[in-house]
This record gives sequence, structure tokens and C-alpha cells, in this order.
Amino acid sequence: CAVKAAHVLSEIAKNEEMKRPCIEADLVLTLIPLLESTDQEMLLHAGRAIGRICYDNRSLQEELVKVGVIPSLVRILTDYAESEPLVHVALLALYNLADLDSAKEALSTTKVAEQLVKQLRRAESHERLEIVFEVLQALAENDALKVQLADAGVPEVLSEILLRLQGSSQAEDACIVKAASDLIVSLLLGEHRYLHHIQTLAGNMMGQALLLILQKKWHANSQGKDSLNSHHLCLSLFLTSLTRLVLPLSSDGNCLRMFQLGVIHQLLDLLEKQVQSGDTSIQQAALSALQSLAVPVVSKVQMLEEGVAERIEALLRSESPPAQFKLLGTLRTLADGQADAAEILGQDPLLLNRLVQWCSVSDPGGICGEANRLLASILHHNRSQEVVKAIQAAQGVKHLVSMTTSEHAAIQNEALTALAIASAIDLETLEVSFKESQLVQSLHKLLRDDNTSPEVKYNSMGLLCQLLNSGDLRQEIEEDKIKDTLEQLCSHSNANVVKEAMTTLQVLRGET
Repeated sequence: CAVKAAHVLSEIAKNEEMKRPCIEADLVLTLIPLLESTDQEMLLHAGRAIGRICYDNRSLQEELVKVGVIPSLVRILTDYAESEPLVHVALLALYNLADLDSAKEALSTTKVAEQLVKQLRRAESHERLEIVFEVLQALAENDALKVQLADAGVPEVLSEILLRLQGSSQAEDACIVKAASDLIVSLLLGEHRYLHHIQTLAGNMMGQALLLILQKKWHANSQGKDSLNSHHLCLSLFLTSLTRLVLPLSSDGNCLRMFQLGVIHQLLDLLEKQVQSGDTSIQQAALSALQSLAVPVVSKVQMLEEGVAERIEALLRSESPPAQFKLLGTLRTLADGQADAAEILGQDPLLLNRLVQWCSVSDPGGICGEANRLLASILHHNRSQEVVKAIQAAQGVKHLVSMTTSEHAAIQNEALTALAIASAIDLETLEVSFKESQLVQSLHKLLRDDNTSPEVKYNSMGLLCQLLNSGDLRQEIEEDKIKDTLEQLCSHSNANVVKEAMTTLQVLRGET
């Protein structure tokens, strides 16, 4: 009798006009205990009735969570995992409730992730996959649930699904691919304390999935524009995920894993093709991924050994300002702390000439500033006279001198440090450019200006000490009466500035 009553209610609740009487009669609270039944038919009808009555009614849905419907739904998924009708009812209910914070909190105390993974593996229809993905996407907004999803094997099962759809040109498969891509991005986004744990678990899957997309296997048989657009969207999403996967400096293992899987050269192959076709969004996404992969020291060494720097330089023919900006940032990341990389980049005439061109252009996209910073980075991390000579020949020194007058102290310090190191390596080569660009006068202005930061003053004096090794530049320093300014700085409030002022005065007087 109770089963028949539940069946009748589930049919009545199909009618929008009958929902209100059901709510007013408190039928939902009457039906909830029936979800503990072991009778599958009872569970089916009671679940349908509750779902239909509460559909699109947030207050009722909140009430459902309060009275404990979440554990009952997870129990149905667990105990009746092979019953398609019951699983469908439970998934629909979770789909309608999963956006509620209270539901996420309740689900975090269950083993719902394990059951959803089982359903992903068992799903044979696109409809079933889509509803499970919708539930997972909602749950991935919760940090604790993200960890559960990763621990339960969501990354692995996503990889299996993507591999299964390899080569398909069906529109339905493209939707599943996008849903999987969205879910991967969601798992990797955020600054929560579990991120490193998720990155470790997701590393292998991400590498394999990226490789699959980069090789363009998904649209190999496709001719349509929509399919190509879908592929590009998925590709951009995966590149975003890769960037997120390897961003932290602690993810050296993930970076090495990407190298072992061949992702780096696949990215470069992709970039070379996209430069020709002009797809700037994918260029930027791929360059962001490369820049992230170039952060750990182990990656820099690997990239140099595999000739990645030279391949990246070849992409300079791109005429997309955003892509150019990313390219410069990638090369600067690669040069950071690596003398070998700085030497390779600093002796490439094509690169240096292009950098000098960018340094001369005023642009809103930041390319001029990024080109200057790459030049400074090359000089800073370089230890070769040949690089100093090459940058001088390309007329890049004057741009670094201009960089010392930047409004940003960090940029000024980059230029001052680079020029000091270059001067220590080969001052003779740089003398003429320093005089033409009035470097001594610029340094004196920085030292006199009360608004100049202590660190900039300190680095300016460090550069002055190097310049004093040149007879002509020493004469300029003496004629500009920098000595008086240095004596005033000996009473500066910053101890480091005072110490450096005294040292510079000693060098100026020939006492050291």
C-alpha cells in the first residue's frame, strides 16, 4: 500500500499545479523516512516524488539537507549501484542539491566521491556522464571535496574517458570532452591548502591528457568548423590546467614528469603551428604553460639540454603582442639563475635585434618593458664577455641605462644590477655607450633624489664602484661632484646605504 501511495504521489508531483498542495500537506517530510527502505520500488517512487516536489524550490531543498537526505542518497548510490533507475534518481537529487553549501558540507562527511567515480566508470550513455560531471563540477567548488575527488581517482577516470573518446568526431563526445576539461580546471584552481596534494595525484593524468590533445587526435577525422572550435576550447582549457599544475615552485616532480611524457616539445610543435595560423589565444595559453614549466631549476637544465631555448626564439616571428609578451616572459624565466641559458640567448643576433626594436617602441601591452627586463636578465645571469659585446653591438645598452630611470624600484634595481655585472665583465666595451647615454649623470640624480629607495641608492653606488675602473668615467664622476653627494649619504638613515657610500668614497679616493 505504501509503495502504491508513493507511486501515486510521484505521478501527481509531475503536475506543477499539484506541487503546492503537496508542500502544504508536508508530504516531503512524510516521504523522507521512506528513503531508508530496502524495497527498491519504494525507494524509486519516494525518490521521484521528493525530487519532483522539491525541484526549483530552494527553501525546501535546504530543508531536505537539514533532515538528513544526503546520507540516504549516498546510501542508494552505494547499495544499488547497478540499478539504473535508482542511480538516476539519486544522481538527479544530488544534481539539484549540490549547489547548496549545506549540501556540500554534508557530502564532505560521506564517501560520495567513490560512488561518483564508480558511476563514471559504469556510465554508458552521454546523458549519464553529463549528469555525473555536473554533480562533480558543483562538488569541486569545495576544497575538502576536491581532495576527496582526487583521492577517489577522478583524475584517473577522466583520463580513461578521454582516451576512450580519442579520435571521435561526434558532437556528443565533444560535450563530454569539454565537461572533463572544465572539471580538471576546477580541481586545479584556487589557493587552498590541499592544492599540492591534488597536483601530485593529478600529475600523470594531466600529462597524458595534454599529450593526447596536443597531438590533435580528437579532431583528426573532423572537417567542421564547430569541431575545430571545440578542439581549440578544450586545448586552451588543458593548457590552463597544465599551467596551474606546475605553477608552484615545489612541483619539480610534476615538471619532470611533463618532460618525460614529451609534453614540452609537443607544446612547442603546437606553438609553431599556431604562429603560422595566427590563433593567439592558444599561443598565449601554451606560452603560459611553458613559462610555468621553466620555473624549477631542474626544468631549466632540461630545457637547455633539449634545445628548447632555440625553439622558443624561433617563435619571435609572431606578430601578436600578447603572445610576444608571454614569449619574452618565458625566455626571462628560462634565463633566471642560468648562466648557460643567458649565454645562449645573449649571443643570438636575431633575438637581440628584436629585443632592441621592442625596447624602442612605446606600447600599452607592456612588451617594451618586458623586452628591457629580458635584456637585463641576460646580462645579470651571464658571465661571458661575448654576450656583453653582442648586446653592445645590438645597441641595447642605452635601453638598460634608460631603465634605471623607471618609476618602479624593482625595474631600476634589475637594470642597475645587470649593468654592474656587465661592467665587471667588460667595462671597456661599454664605456662609450655609458658616456653617450649619460649614465653617470643618471646615477647622480638617483643618489641626490630623496624619493629614491635605499636599495636603488645602494645598487647605484655599487655600479659607480665599477665605473671608477674606467679613467674617462672616473673623470665624469669627479666633474659631476658625486663625491659631495656620497659624503652626505654617509649620514643616511639606512645602514646599508651608509656602508656603501663609505665604500664608494674609498674607491673614489683610491684608498682601496
